Amino acid sequence: MALWVDRYRPRELAKLDYHKTQAGHLINLCAQGDFPHLMFYGPSGAGKKTRIMCLLRELYGPGVERLRNEIMNFTTPSNKKVEIMTVSSNYHIEVNPSDAGIYDRVVITDMIKQIAQTQQIDPSGQREFKTIVLSEVDELTKDAQHALRRTMEKYVATCRLVLCV
Repeated sequence: MALWVDRYRPRELAKLDYHKTQAGHLINLCAQGDFPHLMFYGPSGAGKKTRIMCLLRELYGPGVERLRNEIMNFTTPSNKKVEIMTVSSNYHIEVNPSDAGIYDRVVITDMIKQIAQTQQIDPSGQREFKTIVLSEVDELTKDAQHALRRTMEKYVATCRLVLCV
């Protein structure tokens, strides 16, 4: 049985009640071929995740809602194992890299490299990139922020990042 909140959550950008102009801009971005990296910010409970899920649905269709939980394993340079819980579909992956603590730089670079090197499986052929949603990026260490910038620039052809602050 689904929660009331989940049952009545908007699933399309056009059905969002607040910030209709921003929703219109996002619809236009989805319609264009060149989709940029994005950052969503606001207080807790403002609807950032809902807007991101509507955006992903606009980009990829209803397949984005077939979610699965996965645990990704990373190895630090000091051979320490770090496990991160992710939520993903065939088109995107959601992760909170600050869960890794001081090893967030390793998690970010390794995860983006791993995702960028795999080919996007999209039967419609409309998108050649996979989307990575990073939550709580404001809590990343400085090293992780710099690594994120470099990695974003390097793999822009195969993945797009949506940062959630």
